[in-house]
Amino acid sequence: MSITNEQLHQWTDDISREYFGKPFFDDVMFNARLRTTGGRYIPSKRVIELNPKYLSELGEEEFKGIIKHELCHYHLHIEGKGYGHRDKEFKELLKKTGSPRHCNPLPSQKLTHLHQYVCTRCEQEYERKRRVNTKRYRCGKCRGKLKKM
Repeated sequence: MSITNEQLHQWTDDISREYFGKPFFDDVMFNARLRTTGGRYIPSKRVIELNPKYLSELGEEEFKGIIKHELCHYHLHIEGKGYGHRDKEFKELLKKTGSPRHCNPLPSQKLTHLHQYVCTRCEQEYERKRRVNTKRYRCGKCRGKLKKM
């Protein structure tokens, strides 16, 4: 699914009016370079950037949640209230609007374990993304030797 920046702005404004009772005046855009997050709000520019991969991989409902989350940052910042993740006002607005605190990981970014090890003594299995030096590291359960599978 693909939408233009104008459609994205209209969708964001609709969500803002529905859940916050306020219009959205500033810029919202896609940023495909975002890797670990669904979106971000840049207070100095008053811009919301959203990851288009979340729309294509997880669908409209998840993406709507990301927009609502970023709008919480946006509206609190404009009102001069605490808009950071740890601020009380931010947490309360998230709850009030039904916005998610975090977004789900992208299916395409799921961790793939490339290296598997097994303990020679207790047979505890370990999956690791990086190689483990089996001469230096031991089993965390019984201190036995590790063997690559």
